Order: sequence, then C-alpha cells, then structure tokens
Amino acid sequence: MYIADDKRYEAMQYRRSGRSGLKLPAVSLGLWQNFGGVNNFENSRAMLRRAFDLGITHFDLANNYGPPYGSAEETFGQILKKDFLPYRDELIISTKAGWDMWPGPYGDLGSRKYMLASLDQSLNRMGLEYVDIFYHHRPDPETPMEESMGALDTAVRSGRALYAGISAYNAKQTAEALKILRDLGTPCLIHQPKYSMFVRDPEQGLLDVLEKEGVGAIVFSPLAQGLLSDRYLLGIPSDSRAARDFFLKKKDIGEATLAKVRALNEVALQRGQTLAKMAVAWVLRDPRVTSALVGTSKVSQVNDNVSALKNPKFSADELRQVDDILAGKHLA
Repeated sequence: MYIADDKRYEAMQYRRSGRSGLKLPAVSLGLWQNFGGVNNFENSRAMLRRAFDLGITHFDLANNYGPPYGSAEETFGQILKKDFLPYRDELIISTKAGWDMWPGPYGDLGSRKYMLASLDQSLNRMGLEYVDIFYHHRPDPETPMEESMGALDTAVRSGRALYAGISAYNAKQTAEALKILRDLGTPCLIHQPKYSMFVRDPEQGLLDVLEKEGVGAIVFSPLAQGLLSDRYLLGIPSDSRAARDFFLKKKDIGEATLAKVRALNEVALQRGQTLAKMAVAWVLRDPRVTSALVGTSKVSQVNDNVSALKNPKFSADELRQVDDILAGKHLA
C-alpha cells in the first residue's frame, strides 16, 4: 500500500497561476511519453509515486497520449485507483483535446462536439468525476474561436473541469481567446506553450499578454526533447529520439547546434548543475512562468528535474553567456 512521504511539501516551490487562486508546483510531470500501454506499468507507477513524494502535485495528460491513443489516461487511472485516491484533493490533474483522437470528422481540432465528447471519454478512462484543468490543445483555423471557448466554458460550468486552459495559441490568438472566456464568465487559468533555450517564441509577445491578463504559463519541452541534456554532448546517441527521428529530427541537429549544447553544458558545470537541471531552472527564471512541465522515463530523472530548484537563480553574467551561446557568438 502506497503512503505518500509526509515531507513532500517541504522542498517544492509553488507558484500562483497568474492572478488566480491556484498554485502549481514549479516542476510538473507530463505523461506525454512513457506512460502508455506499450510502456512498463510499474516503471510508470514508480515515477508518479516519486513525483508526488517530491511535492509534484500536478500531472498533465491529453486524450491521445500513449501510445496507443488514450492509454496514458488509462494507465494513470489505474495508478490513481491503486495509489492516489486518498490524495485526490491534493492533486491537479489536467487533460486536453485538440489533436487527432478518433476517426471521422468529429475526432480532431476544436468543435464543441469533439471537445466535450473527448472530455467525457477522458474522465471515463481515468475514473474521474472531473479534471482540474481542461485545455484546448491547439487553435482550430476552421472553427470559430467562440465555439471552442464555449466548449471550455461548458466543461467548467457542468463540473467536468474546474479550470479552463489553452495550449499552442500565439499571442494574438491568446488575447482573443482570453477575452471570449472572460466575457463568458469562465476566465482562462493557464496557457501551455513550448519554451526552452532553443525555442524562445513565447518571449515575442505571448508572455507579455499572459502577464497583462493575469494568466499563468506552464511551459512544455524545457529540455528541447532531451537535446538540452548530457545525452548529446558527444553527438547523437543511437537510441535517442533524434536517431529515431521521434519529434526531435536528426537533420535538425548539426554540428553548430551540438557546439551550442556543449558550450551551454560548460555554463551549467560552472553553476554546479547538469545541463538538464540548468535548462529547467532557466525557463523558471522568468516570474511569468508558473511551472516547467517535464517528461521522464525513469525515477532518477524525476529526482534530477526537481533538484534543478536547488539553484534557480542566474546572475546577469550567466544569462548573458547563455544568450551569446544561443546567438552563436561563442563561435566567433
């Protein structure tokens, strides 16, 4: 029988999501990979247990996480039933709809039909009466935004979700979505963009919009699919995502990129951190970022990601070094 560590809240930092009443752990655990039906159940269970023991209270899912689609939610539902039901009120559980999930015209994008049907399926797979956050996973160019945001509003008003969120919306789309939700009376809690030292798009207006509107940001892929780790210091490992062209493409990782990874690693070593720990700390340096959403494949990686919080501050010189490396000035 699992009994959570009674010291789980002592070391974790919790940050308020925008101007809402909700705080999230500085590090949240994403179940995008390594929690599907093809993965080892006990390893998935061990990672979730360790995460909660370290104060990670937020577990992030989506309808099509797996593989196969839906199986991450099924795995999580089993672990919830076995281990976490006594702690349900201490957990923030999120899911999303917006990418392809089932065949036909009603299993993708942003229609009211798809989003609410998907949420009902997600609740059934996890054995939940409600999720804490329900996201629209990406904007739908063919559906009026009022319809997609209206579905989020319905999800909250019906009690199937406590909060509404959006993901992958650009700054302009975000401002529009936030206004629609505010007018409906269901303010947006949080935005989930991709953000890392190698992907800095949110700095081009999105984070400003979120700050102005009082909306939180939980950033995914802070390690750039593992590129910002020690795995690539000597090149591309044969068993890596890049070698398999799995989200991280081999063709996109040239010698110039690897040189940047090595130079960033030197900065991390000067800080007494691994590159992965520095990458997590770097996204959290911005007070507009509520939480860093990390993915793990083993328990040791859960420990490593949380230990990034032991050295979260950057000097002006360190930030300048990082920017110079990313700009290629270290090669001059």
